[in-house]
Amino acid sequence: MGFFPVFLSVVFVLRNRADHIENILSDAIEGIANLVRDYELIIIDNASEDDSVAVLKRLTGEDGQPNLQVYALTKEVDTDTACWVGLENALGDFVAVIDPLSDDIHFLPTMLEKAALGADVVFATNERKPPQSLAYRGAYAAFNGIYKWFNGIHLAEEAPQYRILNKKVVNFILQHAQPAISYRHLPATAGFARVNLRYRAAPRLAPSKKHLGDSIDRGMRLLASTTRTPMRLVTSLSLFGAVANLLYSCYVVAIGLFKTNVAPGWISLSLQQSGMFFLISLVLLVLGEYILHMATLSNEGPLYHVGQEFTSARLTRREKLNIEEIAAIEAATTGQQIERMA
Repeated sequence: MGFFPVFLSVVFVLRNRADHIENILSDAIEGIANLVRDYELIIIDNASEDDSVAVLKRLTGEDGQPNLQVYALTKEVDTDTACWVGLENALGDFVAVIDPLSDDIHFLPTMLEKAALGADVVFATNERKPPQSLAYRGAYAAFNGIYKWFNGIHLAEEAPQYRILNKKVVNFILQHAQPAISYRHLPATAGFARVNLRYRAAPRLAPSKKHLGDSIDRGMRLLASTTRTPMRLVTSLSLFGAVANLLYSCYVVAIGLFKTNVAPGWISLSLQQSGMFFLISLVLLVLGEYILHMATLSNEGPLYHVGQEFTSARLTRREKLNIEEIAAIEAATTGQQIERMA
């Protein structure tokens, strides 16, 4: 394992893992401490309902772990938003976003090597997927297929959650109105130099079960906020409706001209009403989703609120700085003594 003379920030998002937090952080520090010159572990507690916050407070004490930054959220948010809390508070030259339950932190040196060689973004995909229900897998495949059709990338394969970003990419995302949403796809779609890696590793712990309803809601938000396609779909449906209505009117006129034994208008009127109402319903559905999203961007407050924030009592960076300051003072004192003797 090589050594990298950089400052690395590592972002973890945890919820209700009080029994495993200490082991997770100990293993992470053991793997990172000798890998880089300086590091910080940023832990986002996603509104845990167990004793996670109390454990984290203890771990940031005098006898706890060094270089921890903890942000405890007051309400649960989606994973992308929680990750962004860590990213926008990171100080490192590179920021690694890791799911400590399913991502293999021992693959980090390989990713960091690619970043040190010039890649702005390094993605890593674990080929061993956690088990999910058939309905979730079907919706997952459908969403990624639609997203690739709209935006040109397969979000799960080409922009997975496990990633390393350099500071340039983080600063670029900060310029967007909704960085917590655009953080997921921008590193892969904004033209940065990126590397996609693959590995196989068993999950450390069983990940939290994902709810299909929440995932669908999040997928709709992501689609509506990252592409103009919904509005294009509205105009396409509107055009299709107009053409279909015109063609159907021609058909009704033709029936009236060439058929003599047709009941006066009832069948045509029924078909026309049912077809047009179905089409109008689709248009209103898509348009309503788009308007709802725009209203959310305009009126909604912050996506998250940090209820508590605390830092490790021991920071190795501070210790190193103190050593350098003492050495400088000793050198200056020695110089003064030589001058006096002269």
